[in-house]
Amino acid sequence: MTQPVPAVPFRHAVVTGGAGFLGSHLCERLLATGTRVTCMDDLSTSDGGNVAHLRDDPCFAFVRHDVSTPFTTSDDVDLVLHLASPASPADYLRLPVETLRVGSAGTGHALEAARRTGARMVLASTSETYGDPQVHPQPESYWGHVNPVGPRGVYDEAKRFGEALTTAYRSAYGVDTAIVRIFNTYGPRMRRDDGRAIPTFIAQALTGQPMTVAGDGSQTRSVCYVDDTVRGILAVAASALPGPFNVGLPEERSVLDIAHAVAAVVGVAPQVEYVGRPVDDPSVRCPDITAIRTRLGWEPEVELAEGLARAVDWFRTTAPGAGHSGGGDAGVGAAGEHVGEGRAVPGR
Repeated sequence: MTQPVPAVPFRHAVVTGGAGFLGSHLCERLLATGTRVTCMDDLSTSDGGNVAHLRDDPCFAFVRHDVSTPFTTSDDVDLVLHLASPASPADYLRLPVETLRVGSAGTGHALEAARRTGARMVLASTSETYGDPQVHPQPESYWGHVNPVGPRGVYDEAKRFGEALTTAYRSAYGVDTAIVRIFNTYGPRMRRDDGRAIPTFIAQALTGQPMTVAGDGSQTRSVCYVDDTVRGILAVAASALPGPFNVGLPEERSVLDIAHAVAAVVGVAPQVEYVGRPVDDPSVRCPDITAIRTRLGWEPEVELAEGLARAVDWFRTTAPGAGHSGGGDAGVGAAGEHVGEGRAVPGR
């Protein structure tokens, strides 16, 4: 039985990075619950197409802004969802300084907005805070195993700093904050060219190309359908709990198995081309969701085959060509790595 999205007791939400993959789905769901939404994004990794269908909604407003610089909000804002950040490896490796700035200064500006208005502020963090984990599955109590000077450090450490700053604002200033650590998420509105595994595999399978799998494909990931991830984030937002909470599917699959699953849904024989693994690519990744399951009653529902079928259908019928819309959010990198949220820096 499908779990309903919890009642979201908010009048006006600011969603930074709201034009990205995950951010756009959150904007859409908040509007459906009757919440006014201000979507802030600098469109550095998307062109705004993900929220084009929302532009005529009188309860929706778009602000183009880089949240690494200060921004103001109206006094009635009572929820700040901070998703702004380059998400895929292709983006955060291209924008390393910007990634660190949005994770540090951008998080600070989002927290200041919440402090000024008394809003609840939810930081979209990532499973990448666990790095290449030495504890498996990963509970929220695990501190992680991260290389701060490796190529992935710009993203991992930006998120880790964001968590520390969010916690400091809660303890020092009494800001109502929460942290969600988002694991690999996939679904409609992902960019074909953002380098993450599932959209890459789908695009390759649909065009008859070999699917590029990093290493021997034995590294594991858990992949959660976007609707489930959105429910989890909003369940945390609607609670009074600080977290951190893992939000992800607690089922492990190898990257090679994910490629084969995509081929099966597309209806083609799997063709695989093995490529080198990136530096510091995690060998395993799977969330322990005991905390959010027991305290908030959330768990994923959409099976992989069903979620992939929905994503493939979108790519077949709706997805634009490479380079069109879709800032990233949490997802799976082409090498199989998890990536974080949509890069928006608003205004969001």
